[in-house]
Amino acid sequence: MNRISPVTRSPAAGRAVQWGAAVAAVLLAVGAALLAVAGPDLVPAAATDAPRWILGVFGEGLAISPGLFLALLYLTSLAWAALWYLSQRFDSRALWLLIGVLLTLFTLAPPLLSLDLFSYISYGRLGVEEGLNPYEYAPAALPSDQAAERVGDFRFSVSVYGPLFTLITYPLAAVGVGFALWSLKLIAGLSVAAIALLTARLARLRGLAAAPAAAFVVLNPLVLVHVVGGGHNDGLMVAFALLGMLALLTARPLSAGVALVASVSIKTAGAIYAPFAIAGSSRRGRLGAGLLIGALAVAAVGLLLFGTEVGAALAVAGDNQQTVSRWSVPGTLSRIFDVGVDPIRYLFAAFYGIGLIGLLVWVLRGADWIRAAGWGTFGLLIASAWLVPWYVIWVLPLAAVSRDRPLIAATVLLTLFQAINAVPI
Repeated sequence: MNRISPVTRSPAAGRAVQWGAAVAAVLLAVGAALLAVAGPDLVPAAATDAPRWILGVFGEGLAISPGLFLALLYLTSLAWAALWYLSQRFDSRALWLLIGVLLTLFTLAPPLLSLDLFSYISYGRLGVEEGLNPYEYAPAALPSDQAAERVGDFRFSVSVYGPLFTLITYPLAAVGVGFALWSLKLIAGLSVAAIALLTARLARLRGLAAAPAAAFVVLNPLVLVHVVGGGHNDGLMVAFALLGMLALLTARPLSAGVALVASVSIKTAGAIYAPFAIAGSSRRGRLGAGLLIGALAVAAVGLLLFGTEVGAALAVAGDNQQTVSRWSVPGTLSRIFDVGVDPIRYLFAAFYGIGLIGLLVWVLRGADWIRAAGWGTFGLLIASAWLVPWYVIWVLPLAAVSRDRPLIAATVLLTLFQAINAVPI
């Protein structure tokens, strides 16, 4: 039973909690539905000459202004937090229904608030259309391509993504840009659906209620708007990581190692989970063998198809830390105190390194490695000079099953802090 949610002491209090949960669910459902059909002002790819397929089934939508979109994002964030807090008195079937409906809406939504989908497609098209290695060439090498001409931040950057994800984009890009876009949106939606099921399973294993844990992750508005709506591959990365965690907790360490490597082969940030799994495992030999098998397989495929240039993904990921996003914690503190950002980010990096070592030692001494991994991932997000709102999905499942009130509260605060990020106001 989930002891983090409130315990009602009387029938009247129980009814009040049920009504509160119902109101929160309605506010979340209505607000999120409005966000999904916001309209072209929140779709940066929807320029005046954009093909109709970019907007999808919702077309022109409701023409919601960026200011109203941000207000709805905060309203739904508060409703999400309230619903999770009260969810022990809410019908679990209704929670799963809400998860399914909102996931469907945002999977059908056009690419919201981001152009990253077009960079994914462009890297695939570099390979299948031009025979160019996406770890050597940037989308700028496709000047008249429907996808490449819409790439923003990564227009002159080689791929930062792992070889497994790049391979996924190849057959999709070969069919066409529109097919690739909606296929990647579907992959994002299915990845988050898988995260819901995996989080629920992890919650049961740890003695927690399944539906509230899944709702804490999937009904987070940043997940709906950015991960599913924006079609980001972080959902796929986290789904593989959770699959590895579940395998480890169900005595399948070899499979766990392979799944954890698969997470990294989608996006290098997936490497944050493996050290905690190793430190917390009672069968490190088998887990290590799985990690080695997975790493050798990914390396062999990567080198065979992309050559040694596949290592460029690691270099570009490292270069991101030389760039400071406006709404990273170091960037925000730099603005508030009107000081240079470099001393702040170096200080944060040093504290994070010390904290990471401390957490791993804590696990080696018998602490809950899932809980420690949650804090390690949260610390990474706080210390990072480059922070975007969809990264919150890295920590949400761990927080949901952590049994750690401070970690859950910190994740809620991070959601509220990142809600403004990437909304064009």
